[in-house]
Amino acid sequence: MDKELQQIASEVEGLSEKLTALKKEIGKVIIGQEDTVSQLLITFLAGGHALLEGVPGLAKTLMIRTLSNAIDLKFKRIQFTPDLMPSDIIGTEILEEDHTTGKKFFRFNKGPIFSNIILADEINRTPPKTQAALLEAMQEFEVTYGDKTYPLDRPFFILATQNPIEQSGTFVLPEAQQDRFLLYIKIGYPTDKEETQILKATTGTKKAQLNKVLSGEDIVRLQQLVREVSISDGLIQYVSDVIRATRPDTTSVDYVKQWVDWGAGPRAGQAMILTAKANALLEGRLAVTLEDLQTVALPVLRHRVLVNFRADAEGITSDKVTKEILKAVQLRDK
Repeated sequence: MDKELQQIASEVEGLSEKLTALKKEIGKVIIGQEDTVSQLLITFLAGGHALLEGVPGLAKTLMIRTLSNAIDLKFKRIQFTPDLMPSDIIGTEILEEDHTTGKKFFRFNKGPIFSNIILADEINRTPPKTQAALLEAMQEFEVTYGDKTYPLDRPFFILATQNPIEQSGTFVLPEAQQDRFLLYIKIGYPTDKEETQILKATTGTKKAQLNKVLSGEDIVRLQQLVREVSISDGLIQYVSDVIRATRPDTTSVDYVKQWVDWGAGPRAGQAMILTAKANALLEGRLAVTLEDLQTVALPVLRHRVLVNFRADAEGITSDKVTKEILKAVQLRDK
């Protein structure tokens, strides 16, 4: 058993070097935003999807495109618009003719969803009917058209962006679809120093050349290793306590009772543990710590804890609720 652990540790070390190299490649183009990049990598390692929110000009699209350029996987960008149809995403049948027999037949022409990394740009600009076309792909990793089901290539990631300030011509993602995203990542403004660097780096003639440093096989193996990262029973109980504390009917936290309508479901606990494992692996560790769980709590619960109307009026967000829960919930004694 010790020999097996040594082999895994050695493999983790080698893959960790590739992850470090990946961060360096991304850093050639993206200045700052270390937390956002780490959360994107956690999403990849945990095998989930991410929703990125930020005002225009914060390099959401550029960040995802840069990440895809440094990974040896197929990448497609879908610009979501109000007139986009489900068939524009999943594909459609086209009528063809067999030149030998003259017979006509329908052939399924696969859409852009049949790639490894999908950038769903401005996902909230398309109607619910088209948004729903992503649901089966995100959850089941397959697409059904007519009476046939087509498996998607693995690994498969949907990285969606949305603008929080525009209301005209937008459609809010339903809670059920938001829950399909492993992490809800909010991107903030750069610091003074970072903004100066951005202006200097992007207004000249120099263009960064990116190298592909990670393969699809590497990602699949990393996803397997994430599952092997250990977590103690005490920390699993802590996750359960945190998730149950988000629900007004089971919480002992007065802040939740006052400001929350709906708490997180069991999927949030699964996401919290998986992303904490991914965070540990990203740092080269094979065991989850309490800090790992607290690091991922905000992006995991941000879209799964729904505050009430009074909270909206008072400017109380799900992030504030989560922070209060993390203060209140303590790790149980062994």
